[in-house]
Amino acid sequence: MKNYRLRTVIFLALCCDLGLFAKRLISPLTNIVTDALHVPGGIATSFSLMFLVIAVILVPGGFCGTLMGAVQSVIALSFGMVGSMGALAPVGYIVPGLVIDLVLKGTAKTPLSRADRMALANGLAAISAAATANLIVFRLSGIVLALYACIALSSGILCGLLGAKIAQRLTPVIGVQIRQDFKIKPIKDGVSV
Repeated sequence: MKNYRLRTVIFLALCCDLGLFAKRLISPLTNIVTDALHVPGGIATSFSLMFLVIAVILVPGGFCGTLMGAVQSVIALSFGMVGSMGALAPVGYIVPGLVIDLVLKGTAKTPLSRADRMALANGLAAISAAATANLIVFRLSGIVLALYACIALSSGILCGLLGAKIAQRLTPVIGVQIRQDFKIKPIKDGVSV
């Protein structure tokens, strides 16, 4: 963390905050879909995770997704935004952040495009968040659990693709400066050159 400049830390903090508060803003809309299907959720969480994926793809090095998940859990606890997980809410924030880090690091040298990597990371992080919530709170099984996982995965992939478009727009503004701070080659069409 000592290598991060102030602008990088501010960008990471902004992504943490956007993830938390965007989830609160779109939850009423997404609850219409999940209530109709009688499943706990997954769509708003996928949208929230998109901001972590954007930050991790633009800020190289370290496990910043895990760190951002931990920061989000502290913010959620301090603002009383823990939902049904209560005191175990930090687990629900840290596990998806770790999954994002592992997926993006694991696919860094693959021929997948940046958009595909972001969609995969967001989808798998959404499933991990759903699995964590299911283990801690819901205890679903069978078809309902499968439906919950499918909703989390599909909404995660869609939000990951949306995040890729946002990251593409942010790269000329934020990504170039951050990559210069870390002395990393610029990105062209999702690939470092």
